[in-house]
Amino acid sequence: MKLCYCDESGTGQERYAVLLGVVVDASRMHVTKDDWVNFLAQLSELVGQEFQELHTRNFYSGSGIWKNLSGQQRSDAIDFFIDWFSERKHHIVFSAIDKERHKAMQDDGEIPEEIDTVWKAMGFHVALAIQKNFQGEAKNKGNTIFIFDDEVKEETSFQRLMLDPPAWSDSYYGRNNKRKRFCQLVDAPFFADSKNVDLLQVADFLAYFVRRHIEISEGAVPAKYAGEAEKVAGWFEKIRARALPYQSMYPKRQRCETADLFWNMAPECIRNA
Repeated sequence: MKLCYCDESGTGQERYAVLLGVVVDASRMHVTKDDWVNFLAQLSELVGQEFQELHTRNFYSGSGIWKNLSGQQRSDAIDFFIDWFSERKHHIVFSAIDKERHKAMQDDGEIPEEIDTVWKAMGFHVALAIQKNFQGEAKNKGNTIFIFDDEVKEETSFQRLMLDPPAWSDSYYGRNNKRKRFCQLVDAPFFADSKNVDLLQVADFLAYFVRRHIEISEGAVPAKYAGEAEKVAGWFEKIRARALPYQSMYPKRQRCETADLFWNMAPECIRNA
């Protein structure tokens, strides 16, 4: 059985949003959790202050408790963790949306009402990608439990969507009449406070750098320092190397209408990654 821990980045005023899931095998997740706790403990020693949760935006910008860490120290810490994660056997899955494009498509009546918000669109896309990728695994090894960071406004409607997905989503994973919809979904998705769930913090950490790569690549924000574009692109490539096959997330050929929907909402640099 697998668990998919999902968190988002960019659901405020930013142009682009990303929801990323860390997919772990239930039998191997404890090592990752322990290593994340150790990583945070090392950061606590560096700043001389304990903290409950790593807010990646503040860490990357060097604000708040991170103001006395140099840019090089923060960069080294990011290098260390992303390199460590890239060597693990876990996978990631992600969905990225250009929010202006989502709104334009919604205004034109192209967005189904079930995914009328950016968050629900990303969450449903990630679930579809998991279903498509793991439905062929034998002996229920692909069965997945989803854990999302608290999203109170979306929780009830999203659970309904996952438990009773619309027929228009069937084509994404080639469902036939012998297979029930979302057969890899073990139960209704769970929502939890990331302060209490370490792997949600891991998902947040990785999602931030996927979004930062998109922002810079699409010209939405300028680089903050010389070489940032190259540095962030390198981090993104290491993260992407642990992603599910692109055919499950953003197939470049033979897309059905549903896959085309998510393709059309995605930033150009993600489609072409």
